[in-house]
Amino acid sequence: MEHLIVSNVPPMKDLTVDNITENTIRINSQGPDARLTYVLERLVSHLHDFARETRLSTKEWKAAIDFLTDVGKICSEVRQEYILLSDILGLSLLVDSIDHPKPHRSTEGSVLGPFHSHEAEVMPNGDSISHDPKGEPCLILCSIKDSEGNAIEGVKIDIWETDSSGHYDVQYADRKGPDGRCVMTSDKDGMFWFKAIKPVPYPIPHDGPVGKLLEKLHRHPYRPAHMHFMFEKEGYDHLITALYVRGDPYETSDAVFGVKESLLVDFTPIDDATVSSFDSVSGGLLLKHDFVLVSIEEANNLREQKSMEALAALGRKMKLLDGLPVPDVD
Repeated sequence: MEHLIVSNVPPMKDLTVDNITENTIRINSQGPDARLTYVLERLVSHLHDFARETRLSTKEWKAAIDFLTDVGKICSEVRQEYILLSDILGLSLLVDSIDHPKPHRSTEGSVLGPFHSHEAEVMPNGDSISHDPKGEPCLILCSIKDSEGNAIEGVKIDIWETDSSGHYDVQYADRKGPDGRCVMTSDKDGMFWFKAIKPVPYPIPHDGPVGKLLEKLHRHPYRPAHMHFMFEKEGYDHLITALYVRGDPYETSDAVFGVKESLLVDFTPIDDATVSSFDSVSGGLLLKHDFVLVSIEEANNLREQKSMEALAALGRKMKLLDGLPVPDVD
């Protein structure tokens, strides 16, 4: 790395509680990336203010370092403890809400969670995504439309759920392959349908550092019964969401804050006509749901509008660079 000498950087010595923040920000502000400079400036400001406000001790600082180290150590290809940490701190939902704002009547987003996998098999309409004989069988019938009510063909839909014991396939060391998940594509009428099992509530992994933190906070690790969906199609805003079973005991205390009223759904007994039309199981359950996607243009406009309004309310003079705010110093 070349040694850079910048005349306007102050000497990095004799720094104190009173001047460490401004000097850290100043030395971090030498690069050409305006967005990175702004993000680091705000991060350092808030981190330093947090330490000052809490009078953070060296012992607590070391405990935090050890905690984050342990979070990293337990991560693997099938377990993302950092996403779990982000989830239980409410950060995941906050970031999704900021980056993917939804206009009225469109499908709201929810958390991705730590168990999404790229191993899911591509399945045609009508296939079963679960091989769990103990689960309560159900048929899921869904449509995908735009904000004008037009059907959207060719949407890639990623779907995943637990088995009847509340475990995802990737949580089994002896698993033979993907189960309880698939990738589908909406048809010319914007429809997709599949067979599954009714979701059940389950605890997030709580045998690691995040679980220990929840225990210290006297928080339970449970999520209400739900099924994950992720939608992708060129020209439309990426949507990560989930459908939650109405009336679940954890509906109002989800460990990762994912539940929204508009995402609550009802499973009803399947009727004979639907059993016949979709070659489903008699005596099972039926879930019908309509998803509404937002165009990239609509989402970008709403995101930029909300960004500028929020920052103006904070008294900040900003401009947008590639759709993201940076200080307006011109």
